[in-house]
Amino acid sequence: MKRVLALFIAVYSITGFGQIITVIDDEKGFPVKGAAIYNKNLSISIITNDDGKADISAFSSTDIIIISHVSYTNYSTSKDDLKNNRYRISLLKKTAHLDEVVLSVFRNKENSRRIAQQTVALTREDIFKESPQTTADLLASVPGIKVQKSQFGGGSPVLRGMESNRVLLVVDGVRMNNAIYRKGHLQNSITISPTQLERTEIVFGPSSVIYGSDALGGVIHYYTKTPKTAEQETIKSGFFSRVGTVNQEVTTNVSAELRFKKWASYTSVSYSSFGDLQMGKKRSHGFSDWGLVSNYSENRGANYVANQTVNSDPTIQRNTGYNQTDVLQKFYIPLSEKTDININLQYSTSSNIPRFDKLSELKSGVLKFAEWYYGPQQRFLAATQLSISPQKKWLQKGSFTVAYQNIKESRVQRKFGSLERLYRNEEVDVFSINGDFTVPLTSDKNRNLSYGFEVTYNDVSSIPEGKIISISNNKVVGFDGEFNVQSRFPDGGSSYMSTAIYTDYRQDLNAKSTLNTGIRLTNTNLKALWLDQSFITLQQDQIDLKNSAVTLTLGYVYKPTINWKINSVISSGFRSPNLDDVGKVREKNGKVTLPNIDLKPEYAYSGEIGVQKFFNDRTFSLGFNMYYTLLLDYITREADGTTIIYDGELGDVVKNINKTKAYIKGFTANYFGRLNQNWKTSGFITYTKGNTIDTEEPMSSIPPLFGKFEVSYRKNKIELTASYRFNAKKDITSYNISEGIDNHIQTPIVDPNAIDDVDKYYGTPSWTTFGLNGRYSVNENFTVQGSVTNLFDAHYKEFASGISAPGRNFSVAIQANF
Repeated sequence: MKRVLALFIAVYSITGFGQIITVIDDEKGFPVKGAAIYNKNLSISIITNDDGKADISAFSSTDIIIISHVSYTNYSTSKDDLKNNRYRISLLKKTAHLDEVVLSVFRNKENSRRIAQQTVALTREDIFKESPQTTADLLASVPGIKVQKSQFGGGSPVLRGMESNRVLLVVDGVRMNNAIYRKGHLQNSITISPTQLERTEIVFGPSSVIYGSDALGGVIHYYTKTPKTAEQETIKSGFFSRVGTVNQEVTTNVSAELRFKKWASYTSVSYSSFGDLQMGKKRSHGFSDWGLVSNYSENRGANYVANQTVNSDPTIQRNTGYNQTDVLQKFYIPLSEKTDININLQYSTSSNIPRFDKLSELKSGVLKFAEWYYGPQQRFLAATQLSISPQKKWLQKGSFTVAYQNIKESRVQRKFGSLERLYRNEEVDVFSINGDFTVPLTSDKNRNLSYGFEVTYNDVSSIPEGKIISISNNKVVGFDGEFNVQSRFPDGGSSYMSTAIYTDYRQDLNAKSTLNTGIRLTNTNLKALWLDQSFITLQQDQIDLKNSAVTLTLGYVYKPTINWKINSVISSGFRSPNLDDVGKVREKNGKVTLPNIDLKPEYAYSGEIGVQKFFNDRTFSLGFNMYYTLLLDYITREADGTTIIYDGELGDVVKNINKTKAYIKGFTANYFGRLNQNWKTSGFITYTKGNTIDTEEPMSSIPPLFGKFEVSYRKNKIELTASYRFNAKKDITSYNISEGIDNHIQTPIVDPNAIDDVDKYYGTPSWTTFGLNGRYSVNENFTVQGSVTNLFDAHYKEFASGISAPGRNFSVAIQANF
């Protein structure tokens, strides 16, 4: 009898153990906590634990078992099917699940269904799948963003027809834009390695009062990886490496995370090396020599070559390679249950970065510059964020962020036939403090109030140098003398200070609608002093500009059913002229920009409507967002009819001035969803149009119609993706010729004898590319990824770019976590 009883207990135990179900996320494989498991008549109901497990032995063999979670599609099955699947179920995540969190709109976590603004969020998984060489390449994958490149070591994102100092860059809550962020094309977006990003969020348009000046086109917010504490001491390490053929890329990242009960640390070091870029060879556009590099300068490092060198392979874009190092160090220290502190240290530096478009510039049929490069681009950030949760009526939680940034950049140039090398060195010290707070006004948190302040101070130094190089055996061995050079910015020093306060209010009017409102008051003060006026003569040698503005936003979200979301936003934005707008001196294509100390702020008034529809239990979605932005007192560059001698050559004088009215309008249509358990697809199309109302000219920085479509297949450990990108033609008549920002002279020449540029140049030809990507997860800790981009090796240039896009590229990457 004892043996029978023992056997019964053993069988029962085994049977019971075999009826422990495990519920996991289909895409990432992690356990799904809080999934409800019940039968049709609801007589039995259980919940999965932290490990995604639950005991289903109470269900009968005839029960239809339903597994449900708010973030996933429902799954129905029987006990026999569960047994055949070894009691392991994978749930499909909904396209946009109800509890999706967006951080950047209000600087605290908020449900996406309560947000009226158009936003896009890229997770760590998205970033790894895209496997971009730089953060600029990452942004180019985002619906609605176009990226311009003057050289390979750069990338200027365009949002809603605006770029550079009209787009705000933020990292970990700290404003990256500074007093010398320029109008035109900006390359600072690459100073963060994509291997160190946890998340990137984009807010389109001037609709967020949290950020204020510079955010006319939108906000790009980078969130770097952050450590976590643990009850038991834990050490995690990571390794990532990628190689690419099109520019001999080698990228390596190593990281270590230390988790302790009372503190945590995360350390990451990333290094990337890029050689000269190979352009595509298939010229379906019909222009046989467009973009070819027939000659180049070998004057890099200490080399001295008196004349241009013939390029043995004109499809290789000589003088495009560079390297970059990024270091991230973070500490997280919970001081109490309601207070913690984050210490954030970041450092990015590069080698010299050749300015490819300037090194391709011709004078009398030969290369003009022997040397033209950016010196090492250095960015240092030290920030401390104190997070508090006092749970008071007037303050539930909030944070103070104190930061210091040091930015160094320089421009170095020398012409063929000359030993005079010109240096223009800039350094910016930025001090800032932010306070961001939130409090729910009702117990159900349907009414939320946010408020805060921001103070930023920029100290700018601009130091020009002229040195005569000394040559021996075709090497630069030193200097034989010095000479005076015009500084890029005021040589007596400059400062730019911004102070702001804001408040934001959100209320669920009912179960189907949410109201978003906000107001911000911003004050700016720009001061500068010129000492040396031997090259230019100014009416005043000092700048003291003070500006202030109140900006507003009003947003409304309507959700008639769980499968519909309709949002609308009316907002205003303003951008106060910075030092680059007011006080810069520089030359481009024979035009010399001189200061205009009477420049005023520009204002944007925007309206947008968005619609999103979900299908098939929210596994598929269609979205459409359209907008119209009216610009008042917009800043543009215009010739004043005079000339000046600059760097030894005669140039036409241009200045930044205020014009009256312009508009930008456009739309983005997108879709995303699963076709079945294994297949999913996504895509978008973006259209933008901009014109001045006063002068009836096209606006600068308006990209042509562009888009991307992809389809992917995933089963078990393998994921395969095919992608298609396209760019419509931008006709020369839709370029802003006078301002020159669109680089129309980089487009194909159709009539070299034409007098007017509209008759001489073609514009940007249309192009398409295909790509393939494959990923294999060996286990939870090791992944191999391979890709080929520009599969058919098409030659093309991105709109307004000075460099041809990469040709066919094969890359292989590995990621290991320990």
